[in-house]
Amino acid sequence: MIKQQTWRKSSYSGGLENCVEVADLPGATAIRDSKHPDAAVLTFPASEWAAFLRAAKSEQV
Repeated sequence: MIKQQTWRKSSYSGGLENCVEVADLPGATAIRDSKHPDAAVLTFPASEWAAFLRAAKSEQV
């Protein structure tokens, strides 16, 4: 299921080797390492991912 999703690189990766990719799933968000796309994938419920993004954005300097 996750392999068939559309993955996109983080806008903060800058196109370098250390990239995080995300995919939108029904009611969730999946995260993976672009260097190892067949390795483990972390999946978060949409509400938890939104809370993480809010917290991360509030910590930006």
